[in-house]
This record gives sequence, structure tokens and C-alpha cells, in this order.
Amino acid sequence: MTLSGALSIIGREALRIALPSWCAICEKQLPWSDRTASCCGECWRSLPRLSPTRCWSCALPLPGQGICITCSADPLPVGWCDAWGEYSRGLERLLHAFKFGKHDFLDDPLASLMHGTMIERGDFAFDAIVAVPMHWTKERRRGYNQAELLARALAKRISIPCDSKLLTKRQENDTQSLLARAARRENVRKVFVASPRVDGKSILVVDDISTTGETFRACASELLRAGAARVCAISIAKAV
Repeated sequence: MTLSGALSIIGREALRIALPSWCAICEKQLPWSDRTASCCGECWRSLPRLSPTRCWSCALPLPGQGICITCSADPLPVGWCDAWGEYSRGLERLLHAFKFGKHDFLDDPLASLMHGTMIERGDFAFDAIVAVPMHWTKERRRGYNQAELLARALAKRISIPCDSKLLTKRQENDTQSLLARAARRENVRKVFVASPRVDGKSILVVDDISTTGETFRACASELLRAGAARVCAISIAKAV
């Protein structure tokens, strides 16, 4: 990193400390000592956690270990799929701020949650981490791909390289959350392209939110088609 880049980061951090700011969830003024990025300590500690037992294919909470009814008929082509929390209440508001409110500095705190999930799972046998890619036109409008920020922050924590060139998006498609479940698979079919460099590699795919799992399915299918030996997937939140 250049000296000017380092000074820019220091300047942003100094402003964040010096200027008053408010919690992205409860909107109360953030205390000096008890906060995580733009989230107060009380709201951070109350983020809705998924139950310990989840479907191995889509991360849906289950009463016991195994696979959910939906996935039993058509599982995702992954070794496993996991998530830290439930996409509701405080976590939904926090991810909305991260995704749409320019709270990009939440990347490392949120990645720490995924890191904790991986520690519980005990599987770090990956050659590379890739984010669910965003088409360049959408990324230019938003300013960043939140999934890539998470993937890079997680990669630093677990010392596994993050390579954004291993999986790209060839065309912009409709927003998944606005579509009915039946339309989501077709919406992401054939929109991703995997590099031949994934051949023989174990890949971890990262996203911020998983709803039906169809985006993960499309990414994993393309990576496996290109020769990946294994694909797993992880997100911050799972819609239940």
C-alpha cells in the first residue's frame, strides 16, 4: 500500500471516531467504547443466530442433522452450504446498510461471523475463495460488490487466496429477491463463467445473503463444469 493510501485510510478512521455517528440498526448514537463498525454493541450481540443444526445443502435450520425436504429432492451441487445468521430483524437491517448504504467498513466484522461458522465446521481445506460475482455495470452503479468485500476479508482471516478472476458474470440479470422461487433458477442459469484455472481445485464461494440457494447452485455448477474438485458455499445470512 502506498503512503497516500495509508494516510487516506487513517483519515477516514479518524473522521469516523471524531464525528458523531448512529447505529445502522437501532439508529441511536453509537457509544465510543461499545460498537462494532456502525453497529452498537447491544444490537451486535442481539443479531439473530441460526440454530446449530442446519441443512447441509442450503443451511436451512433443522431440528436435527441432515437435509431439508426441498433439498432432499434436488440438493445443491456442493460439499456443504452454511450461513451464520437468520436474514431478519437486526441482521437484515445491518446487511441492508452494508449492501446499499455504503457501509463497506462492515466487511471485516461480518467476515468474522463467517470465520466463526467455519471454525465450528472445522473445514478450511480450500485452494481459493471466490465471491458471487456482480456484473460490471451493476458494480459500477453501486460502487462495490459486497460479496467480494466479504470474500477478501474472510480470505485475510483464514490465509486462503481470494481470486475474483476464477468466476465472473457474463450478463446482468434480474434481482433474485424480486422473483418468485420458481423463476430464480432460470434467472441465474448460464450467467456465470468459471476460469479453466479452477480445474482440480477446492473452491469456497462467498455471498452476503442466501435465500433459495439458486445463486449458489448456479455458481457451483459452473465451477464444477470447469473442473473444480469440490465447491462449498457460505453466506452471512440465510432467509428462513
